[in-house]
Amino acid sequence: MTPLTPASIAAPFARYSHGMEVPAGWRLAICSGQLGVAADGSVPEDARAQADLCFANIAAILTEARMTLADIVRVNAYVTDRAHMKGYMDSRDAHVGAPPPASTLVIVSGFTRPEFKVEIEVIAAAP
Repeated sequence: MTPLTPASIAAPFARYSHGMEVPAGWRLAICSGQLGVAADGSVPEDARAQADLCFANIAAILTEARMTLADIVRVNAYVTDRAHMKGYMDSRDAHVGAPPPASTLVIVSGFTRPEFKVEIEVIAAAP
């Protein structure tokens, strides 16, 4: 994977790449949006804890594809309030590898259940 960060545009605002180039012939895994819900159905109150659970769920999905969180090339994340951005970004920075993937963060009005604060979907690539 090659990060794409052209000098002709402003640098990223946080720890992400403007784009990622995936070599020809690599396998892709595309994960549906994951919510911060544990296998037993519990949902932590804290946005960071929810984001950590999202990444744990994504890690389990990627394991099925013989990949890891280090193989993520694209992250789309959604939070329900600006106040949850820091918790999500701290979690993202703790879980994704280097170079950091391309990333988008959007503030949304809500999810299927009111206790959810974060949803994360990814695309991963590996040889």
